[in-house]
Amino acid sequence: MDNVLIIGAGAAGSVVAQKCAMDRDTFKHIHLASRRLESCEKVARLCKTPIEISQVDADNVEEVVALINKVKPDLLINMALPYQDLPIMDACLEAGCNYMDTANYEPRDVAKFEYSWQWAYQDRFKEAGLTAILGCGFDPGVTNIYCAYAQQEGLFDEIEFIDIVDCNAGDHGKTFATNFNPEINLREVTQDGKYWKDGEWIEIPALSIKTMIDYPEVGPKASYLIYHEEEESLVKHIKGLKQIRFWMTFGEAYIKHLEVFKSIGLIGLEPIKHKGMDIIPMEFLKDLLPPPSSLAENYTGKTSIGVILRGTKDGQPVSKMIYNVSDHAKTNEEVSAQAVSYTTGVPPVSGAAMFFRGEWSGHGVFNVEQFPAKPFLEDVAQRGLPWHVIDVDGGDQEDLFAVET
Repeated sequence: MDNVLIIGAGAAGSVVAQKCAMDRDTFKHIHLASRRLESCEKVARLCKTPIEISQVDADNVEEVVALINKVKPDLLINMALPYQDLPIMDACLEAGCNYMDTANYEPRDVAKFEYSWQWAYQDRFKEAGLTAILGCGFDPGVTNIYCAYAQQEGLFDEIEFIDIVDCNAGDHGKTFATNFNPEINLREVTQDGKYWKDGEWIEIPALSIKTMIDYPEVGPKASYLIYHEEEESLVKHIKGLKQIRFWMTFGEAYIKHLEVFKSIGLIGLEPIKHKGMDIIPMEFLKDLLPPPSSLAENYTGKTSIGVILRGTKDGQPVSKMIYNVSDHAKTNEEVSAQAVSYTTGVPPVSGAAMFFRGEWSGHGVFNVEQFPAKPFLEDVAQRGLPWHVIDVDGGDQEDLFAVET
């Protein structure tokens, strides 16, 4: 296996293509496709070695099937938008191609994301003798695998509490911008929050719970409890889990912009009339904001993302943190991408390498934490995302642990 098809030439898709093109021992054949051929041409110019490119409409199953039949990839890496996951999975089934993505499906017209739609493909992929790997980005993705590593490698006998913590302490110099697709980002942040505790999901108003979290190499930052899809799969695969939460940092200016956008209806998904034409407010706002791929050049600062795990080992309480820190300026220097795109784009390259080497195998639909964690983490560290394990002692993270949820 050495032939990969990447669909999606946005900021993160560009990273995937470039990193594959740096490893021609693993990826002998690389084909990049997107709705706009000029986006593929731009990425191809950045690649260290030549890649092939095509135009494709990821919403059109027949077009994707035709492209798969032309390229004959061993694996399709879906870097398109989350609401295009199902048509691409349908195309993979029809054409007989293995599948990987970095974010779960969400309907185009509803701000809701969950794995149920993709998990429903389990029998079809299994019967077809194909593999579908879900959520192989950073979060979801690497954060899931950090949890799996802690469980598989015996750091804990039981993991009882998981806090996934995501900090972008960078500065892009813009008044307001999102670090990945604005439409997806704003939908994710403004929907109601949710966390899992004692076997049930508990919903909270959007951005209603805040605490201070101490992030490695960044320091204490105000962080908000939101819902994120990796929680849904981790509750199935981490034994003994009692609670899982997801926290993300947002600056005061970012929150204020969100409040204004929401209050005047700019985050709406229902069409409205504008000068006799139907427009969707969210799509209009998206077109006003800087594209994520434009942010890298002047971005400074770091991302600090990881998991804080609490549980027991040999009958004693244990707390640990597993994390990565990435620098915006360094990732831009390497692949002309800011660190949020980089941390999303590198993991599927490692995941593809695991699949090609047979380290990750099986027929059906899988979340990444179901596979061996250690070889993936060794690989992803070599590709630019080193990770660290530290003990959380005494008063470390006391504000986080004190939050009653």
